[in-house]
Amino acid sequence: MRDERTGPVAETPGRHSGRRDDELRPVTFERGHTRYAEGSVLVSFGETRVLCTASVEERVPVFLRGTGRGWVTAEYALLPRSTDRRTRRERSGPSGRTAEIQRLIGRSLRTAVDLNALGPRSILLDCDVLQADGGTRTAAICGAFVAMVDALRVLRGAGAFPTLPLFSCVTAVSAGKVGGRLLLDLDSAEDREAAVDFNVVMDHRGDFAEVQGTGERGSFSRADAGRLFDLCQKGCDEIRALQLEALGLTREEMDFPAP
Repeated sequence: MRDERTGPVAETPGRHSGRRDDELRPVTFERGHTRYAEGSVLVSFGETRVLCTASVEERVPVFLRGTGRGWVTAEYALLPRSTDRRTRRERSGPSGRTAEIQRLIGRSLRTAVDLNALGPRSILLDCDVLQADGGTRTAAICGAFVAMVDALRVLRGAGAFPTLPLFSCVTAVSAGKVGGRLLLDLDSAEDREAAVDFNVVMDHRGDFAEVQGTGERGSFSRADAGRLFDLCQKGCDEIRALQLEALGLTREEMDFPAP
């Protein structure tokens, strides 16, 4: 590589994976991965793989009884050998990390659903990490949305509502600052070295449903935050296109009303 004014210029070293700084890992959504759930998706972000299933129950939590409103909630788990050493099953209840991720997934997916139109029923999203290589919570959100849409289609087919009760598409991705560089979609090796770590959940309008940003090794500037948001928006736009392609959403189904 050569700059015509100053002569040879050293190329910026790439990431260990060979990706560009603003490049996602390969992302896939395999629908119908299990037999019994109303919706099921195996989502892969590189070597991270999460099985997301959506189950419908004709009941709601106590605080919603008699309101006519529905509910969307989530559970998340790392399977025992999803990481480089065995993770013990959380038999006595979720750890603080697990509970926080479950709440994040549930909150994110509820922003997409018209709970009044859903009616007095619940959609339970189970996100089980089969293999973890960074970004498991964001992969879980992306896969859970696809599984949830399939479950809503089953309900629509049974006459629960005439159109899908959706306000938006929900997509999530991570980004961070590693070795002074701003990178999209961190894998676990990059995440361990990150000085700044962001997880962003967005809708199809480019609005935020959730932002988690942490200075793991000190503070970060507003300029860095803005650049990380730009990276996340680029990543979410690309992932959303894959979600919609996997679902084969029709033009009518994609015409989400404003919440």
